Amino acid sequence: MKFLRTLPKSEESRIMGHQLLRCATSVAANYRAAGRARSRAEFISKMGTVVEEADESVFWLEMLVDTEVVRREKIEPLLREGNELLAIFAASQRTARANKT
Repeated sequence: MKFLRTLPKSEESRIMGHQLLRCATSVAANYRAAGRARSRAEFISKMGTVVEEADESVFWLEMLVDTEVVRREKIEPLLREGNELLAIFAASQRTARANKT
């Protein structure tokens, strides 16, 4: 959220910032829902959404850099954290699928 407030006031950054906000908040909401899942199948499904939305969040961060809206140095910590979280969520989903009985 703090990062989004620092984006330039242009139409392209507004649109990409909105997309980033949408998918990043979806990660949080669906991760919370996964923790409250009533079954393993529901957990796996919710974690699938978390993985997709986390990947999309990283995509929008990369797009901000690729379109030169933001310098990579400014966004590098967020990219690193996004990729780390994506790896954790994907591993959690894989483990749940593998342990499915």
